[in-house]
Amino acid sequence: MGQPGYPGQPPQQVDNNMTMSIVSIFLFWPLAIPAIMNASKVAPLVQQGDIAGAQAAAAESKKWSKLALIIGLIGWAVGIVCCIIWFAFIATTASTLGTAGY
Repeated sequence: MGQPGYPGQPPQQVDNNMTMSIVSIFLFWPLAIPAIMNASKVAPLVQQGDIAGAQAAAAESKKWSKLALIIGLIGWAVGIVCCIIWFAFIATTASTLGTAGY
């Protein structure tokens, strides 16, 4: 376990990446859940004086959040491209049928 701070000294701050974890839940929730779980471990570890453990939990949270964001954004991009291709296909099919006299 890490060393607790000296009396009167403010505890060291460790960014828990909770905001990025919560944003990532809207893009790809299966990987955002471990990100949120690790982010929620940071504050108690800092209060216990385990700064190294808190930094490790924050790093895990950041890793899972980034993966969720990357996979989620790629998924959304693929979905949008597929919709554009689908609508283009429908438009060309409709215009072809309209000019063929059916």
